[in-house]
Amino acid sequence: MDFGLKGKTALVLGGGGGLGRAIAKTLAAEGASVVIAGHGAESINATLAEIEGKSLGLVWDFADLSVIDANIAKIEAEIGPVEILINNTGGPPPTAASGQDPAVWAKQFQAMVLSVIAITDRVLPGMKSRGWGRIITSTSSGVVAPIANLAISNALRLSLVGWSKTLAREVGKDGITANIVVPGRIATSRVATLDAAKAKREGRSVDEVSAESKGTIPMGRYGKPEEYADVVVFLASERAAYITGSVIRVDGGMITSI
Repeated sequence: MDFGLKGKTALVLGGGGGLGRAIAKTLAAEGASVVIAGHGAESINATLAEIEGKSLGLVWDFADLSVIDANIAKIEAEIGPVEILINNTGGPPPTAASGQDPAVWAKQFQAMVLSVIAITDRVLPGMKSRGWGRIITSTSSGVVAPIANLAISNALRLSLVGWSKTLAREVGKDGITANIVVPGRIATSRVATLDAAKAKREGRSVDEVSAESKGTIPMGRYGKPEEYADVVVFLASERAAYITGSVIRVDGGMITSI
């Protein structure tokens, strides 16, 4: 099946991490030119080393809104206009819902929400002028079923769901789709960190916590980053032109609600 991605330019935020790296590699395998953006040069270079084809790495602090225009201009000059935007930001530290410093909420909102909105706004005019675009935002299963001790993540990622749904209705006529993808327990360093934090908090072993978590998943295992990436790349393709305003779960059946 030809996904129609050859020659398209994709910007993958968080492209140095587990999910972002898998998405970047899969997009490149489909013939897209891929820009990997993230906080650490080492992780970005590691992703670039696994990619064949036209690519670019950018060290980018997403919370710094002042650098957005310059970074997008660099992409446009060196690779091409952004046609596929993968909004994939890192998650905040585990926190309870109450008792958090407002400054922590503000800092995470800037990094996780405002950054995504501002970067999207920067590339939207070009997408509209060309009559084609894909905006895919990776969130968390917490937007469907809030996760204990991840209050900031639950709240802020849920705001992106409302934003994406509203945006989809605004830009559909321009040939642009906007979708949310919800990962369940995918085997990444983020999930390993959360398992370790829970184990420490509850005085249990990491293996015990991990086994308990896998027991709640009908597939009986954590997902592979590549399995998540396949869904994201399909949504970026020509084949998914009539899918927009949706929330797509990639969770092995973990979320129990309909």
